[in-house]
Parts: sequence; C-alpha cells; structure tokens
Amino acid sequence: MTAITFRVDHPTPSAQAHGGRAFIPRQATGSRFPTLTATVPKELVHRAAVAEVMLTDWQRLDDTHFKVSAQWPRGHSFFTPIGGEHHDPLIAAETMRQIGPLLGHAEFGVPLGHQFVLWDLDIAVAPPNMRVGSAPAALDIEVTCTEIKQRGRHLSGLRILTVFRRDGQIAATGTGSFSCLAPGVYQRIRGEHARIGDRTPLPLTAPALPQSVGRTSPMDVVLSPIGEPARWQLRADTRHPVLFDHAVDHIPGMVLLEAARQATAAVLGRSTYIPHSISSEFHRYAELDSPCFIEARRLPRVGCAGQDSVLVTGHQDDALVFSSTVTTGTRDL
Repeated sequence: MTAITFRVDHPTPSAQAHGGRAFIPRQATGSRFPTLTATVPKELVHRAAVAEVMLTDWQRLDDTHFKVSAQWPRGHSFFTPIGGEHHDPLIAAETMRQIGPLLGHAEFGVPLGHQFVLWDLDIAVAPPNMRVGSAPAALDIEVTCTEIKQRGRHLSGLRILTVFRRDGQIAATGTGSFSCLAPGVYQRIRGEHARIGDRTPLPLTAPALPQSVGRTSPMDVVLSPIGEPARWQLRADTRHPVLFDHAVDHIPGMVLLEAARQATAAVLGRSTYIPHSISSEFHRYAELDSPCFIEARRLPRVGCAGQDSVLVTGHQDDALVFSSTVTTGTRDL
C-alpha cells in the first residue's frame, strides 16, 4: 500500500460550504472566455505545485462513469520524453493516480484532508499513440468506477478503470484501487510514522550510473548499487521536486514505480526503452527511515517473442513492500 498523502490546513470555502465536498463553478455568468483551459485545483489531486497537475477538467456522466481531460507537456523536468520522441508512460500512471483523489473529493464527497491509500495500479500504453507532437498532448479519459465501498455516508474505497484517448485513438489504459481514510484513522494506522518530521530519513546514498538505469541526471536516479547483481538499495531523495512534491511520512508509490522502471532498464541492459505496461501491487508502506532493497529478475518469454518482462520487488525489514511486472518490446528504440 502507499498513501496519497496531502495535508490541507485550510479547506477551501467551497469545500466548507458544501459539507466537505468541493464545488467548482464551471462558468461565471456572462463570462467572455467560456473555452479557456486551466488545471483542476491542485488540492483535489494532492499536489503542491500547480505545474505537476495533469488534469484540466472532469464531467459526471452518471453515478459511475466520468469523463476527465488532461494535458501532457512536450517536455517535463522528470517525465522526460523517451528517446526524445515518446511521452513517458509513467506520466500516464501519475495522471491516473490523480484521477482517484479528484473524483473522490469532487464527486464522492471525500473531505479534503482525508488520505487515499493506493493498493494497486496497472498501466498499459500504445507506443505509436504516445509520440510527442508539435503541441502538448490533449487526453480525453473515460473513467468507470467499480467496487465502490462506503462506510456510513462516506466513501471508503473504489476501483477506477480508465481509457486514455488522444485524437480519438487509444493511447493508454489503466486500473487502480484506492481506500479513503479519515485523518484519525490514518494516524492510528500509521502510529508514530504519521508525524511528518519526527523520524529522520536515511542519509542519501550514491546513485547508480544514470545511463545504466535509463536516466540522464543523477538526481533522478532512485537506485543505489550495493555490489550485488540485480539488487539495489532504494534511493529516496526527499528534496526531489517531483517525486517528493510535498512533505510525506513515507516513500510515495510513484518512487516505487520509478524504481521498477529503472531496475528493468538495468536488468535488460537498455539505457532507453518504452515500458509497454507496468502492473504493480503495494503491500505495505515504504518507510523513510529504514533501507528498502530492490530486486529484479527477467521473466521467461511467454507467447509473443517480441516482448520482455521483468519482475521487480521491494523488501524492507524482510517484508514485501511492493511488486511490479514491467513489460517492454524488444525493439522499441
């Protein structure tokens, strides 16, 4: 598990006025600019930086179906285009991660300040439709909510199924499941770990050679070599402006997904590759103050000979934290 943790000290007036449910006015009466585009409020997707908000709008179709729009920039400080030509599939994973809290807060009445716990996330992309164009990529995302659970009057969990369309073509599909926890419940579950700043993160370890894990900048490397083949220590730089967009009490799930992507690059010996799919399960929180070890092994090819798969796992204090299976084509780039 990994919590989408974002603390809101001062809920927006609209959230207070509507009983904790955020209300976003669609268009002011008499507006002269009815078609202008903006991102959704950053608080609704648990981001501190507006620049890291991928979602631009949403619309309820019925009680379980929604339409969400998003935009991917042609360049990004962390989700850099792969080979300079393809949007990073992990930007699709981050976009889907943002959809969970957006709909939870704006459509299912989850109060701001509640925590979202991510249990699993699967994303698959169609590389031909992930090419970087001459303008930012505009995405229309079909969202279906299933396994909707409530505790009393509040949402306690749901699964989202997503289809990303770009210019009418499917660019990605994904699914993920979330639990929603009130602040008091989250604090009881996390105990002393819930108090941000009370526990000192591990000293930052040296990064692996960036090219060996599919990166160009050492600051973006999340693996540290430990002298064992296909095994590393997770490197969590809490100063990273994207992976640690705001203060958290554990290592975010996107850091673990990036570790899976980098470990796959190392095992396959490919400095540049496009993950066709990443299927992940999160079993427990990855703590900041204890070493987490990442292991990767190449899986036997099954069926299609044009794909390679790597199983990546993370263990902390001898317990499984997460597992990811990364699949890629053998001749992408």
